[in-house]
Amino acid sequence: MKKLYTIGYEGTALDDFMHVLKAAKIDVLLDVRELAISRRKGFSKAALGGALAEAGIRYRHEKQLGSPRTIRHQLREDGNYPRFFCEFDRHLIEQSALLETLAEELKGNVALMCYEKDHKECHRRSVADALAGLLGKTPIHLGVDDHAREASKAAHSYPRQGVSAA
Repeated sequence: MKKLYTIGYEGTALDDFMHVLKAAKIDVLLDVRELAISRRKGFSKAALGGALAEAGIRYRHEKQLGSPRTIRHQLREDGNYPRFFCEFDRHLIEQSALLETLAEELKGNVALMCYEKDHKECHRRSVADALAGLLGKTPIHLGVDDHAREASKAAHSYPRQGVSAA
């Protein structure tokens, strides 16, 4: 593995998400959601896998690296992130053989993906830290800034006028 990234798609359009992956030269997107489904258009397993394939990015889903339902529901009830990460890290210990296999198998630039925009509030941070420890790498956390991209599109959508436009 060359570089290890993480990315969340919360509040993001698929085209903006893909733009960030391409800009970072991602070779493999590792989906670490327990369930690879989404209400957000384009982010369910089949649709996302298809979009990634068109962009030349390999898709891999590892549900065992997802946050188990019981842990997610507890977080939803109490909002206790330290407890959530403690419980998830216990779960992750049970996945050590899978993590070692992934560390050996995955080639190129790899991005771990889950829903949350902020990696500090997402279990993918723990997965990234575990893989980084095996690889001697430091994870890079990517963000998708829809607003800046939309503003950029809008700025370039108006025809220039006046003498300087000639």
